[in-house]
Amino acid sequence: MQQVQEFCERVVNNIEMVIVGKRQSIEVAVISLLCQGHLLIEDVPGVGKTMLARSLARSLGCKFSRIQFTPDMLPSDVTGVSIFNQVTREFEFRSGPIMAQIVLADEINRATPKTQAALLEAMEERQITVDGITHHLPRPFMVLATQNPIEYEGTFPLPEAQLDRFLLRVRLGYPGENDEINVLDRQQFKHPIDQIDKVVSAEEVTDAQDAVKSVYVAPPVKRYIVDLTRRTREYPEVYLGASPRGSLTLYRGGQARAAMQGRDFVLPDDIKIIVESALSHRVILGPAARLRDLTASQVVEDILSSTPVPGGDLSR
Repeated sequence: MQQVQEFCERVVNNIEMVIVGKRQSIEVAVISLLCQGHLLIEDVPGVGKTMLARSLARSLGCKFSRIQFTPDMLPSDVTGVSIFNQVTREFEFRSGPIMAQIVLADEINRATPKTQAALLEAMEERQITVDGITHHLPRPFMVLATQNPIEYEGTFPLPEAQLDRFLLRVRLGYPGENDEINVLDRQQFKHPIDQIDKVVSAEEVTDAQDAVKSVYVAPPVKRYIVDLTRRTREYPEVYLGASPRGSLTLYRGGQARAAMQGRDFVLPDDIKIIVESALSHRVILGPAARLRDLTASQVVEDILSSTPVPGGDLSR
């Protein structure tokens, strides 16, 4: 796993040239990449959501595409459209921005539900269907979506089915005082994102994704993963808990986190690091919880603190 560890170090260090003081959030983004999953970056305006997505895309030697979502967008603006060629007398497919390897869906909740749904097939099955014809997406393929959770004017909240398709959700939060001063210094003359370049190739990305799958997960850790997910369904103030896709996310994310640390086996600590990012957006609270101002993140933290942690030798 040393090659995967070196791969992650190069990518994380490159992104840190732009995103200051948020190494754990950056690592979550890289974990999502290693798991061949999609990432939802959710936070207040101005904390670097789009910059995190752009920095990750620039660090990878992959074809990049950006979609700025607006209320007047149509699904064909995302997937592409078939146009009749009068010379050949045939329809030709003009691909949309989704036909890339790294896709930035900026302010995804500003698009209508119909346009948001254009991403569902692409995110889950790595393909799109236009006029009854299926077009396969390139590999690697990853959607990085950003949204502002506090703004409601002119937005369309993501439905639960689409939220569930995001492997992980990450929040950046405000920087510390010294980090914010560092941001001012770095942007005095130009933005740091203009100075970073790719540090890995598309082939290295796919090789790292394939290598992560071989990381060993001991039976006690598998049971720990399932226990965490099942407890979200049994929590008294939760209306709908995490689906089995939540367990798969913890499983794959644990493998990626272990490989990032240079290990070929998963520890419970690997699961703990990603559990909030993996499960909180999959939990739907009941009315009583909302009246108490209880958040999904608090529920997941409570479940994590009350679930027994496996011990012993968890390596092969």
